[in-house]
Amino acid sequence: MSVALASQLREGTKKAHTMAENTGFVSCFLKGVVDKVSYRTLVADLYFVYSAMEEELAGLRDHPVVGPLAFPELNRRDTLEQDLAFYFGPDWCSSVKATPAAQEYVARLHQVAKESPELLVGHHYTRYIGDLSGGQILKNIAQKAMNLGEHDGLRFYEFAAIPDEKAFKVNYRATLDQLPIDQATADRIVAEANQAFHLNMKMFQELEGNLVAAIGKVLFGFLTRRQRSGSTEAVAA
Repeated sequence: MSVALASQLREGTKKAHTMAENTGFVSCFLKGVVDKVSYRTLVADLYFVYSAMEEELAGLRDHPVVGPLAFPELNRRDTLEQDLAFYFGPDWCSSVKATPAAQEYVARLHQVAKESPELLVGHHYTRYIGDLSGGQILKNIAQKAMNLGEHDGLRFYEFAAIPDEKAFKVNYRATLDQLPIDQATADRIVAEANQAFHLNMKMFQELEGNLVAAIGKVLFGFLTRRQRSGSTEAVAA
């Protein structure tokens, strides 16, 4: 049984997507205000999240629902390792640890993979397609805000194995729509995608203390006063 999962995910996560963009950290980021200490903490958190995700995906390659989405060209762990080496030095492994919010996110990924693997689709869509869709925009903002070189600390946003992002997303949407699921499962996947946004928001909110300390409460309040309508939704899959 085929369901239009791609459009259900897009429409079903719009509110959560907008809420995530309106967290203080992301709101400031999108306005070009990026604190390097906060940002490198985020890179470390993402390393643990993607390590967990990609570990579980590797073990589910033969799963009828998860397997078709395990595109190796999307993997982010290696690029995050390069970024961590830039921000923390060659001994980064001994310098980084997951924040409480990242630990919660990782635990959820492992729980889902063990109990209901098909729900990983919601996490996969939320993270990878969000990164692919808005990656270049976010890379340019981070590069200018932190005065970085073209690739320094920004490999996370680079999908070297995907030369045509538009074509890839068309194929990704088609793959979502061809997954062997019923409507009840589709509803659960959309609900899990919203949970993924919530877990991402908790990571962002953890970073706000460092950001406020770096830029001051007045500037932080000014930058986050107005709510955004959602700028990256239009380019998501």
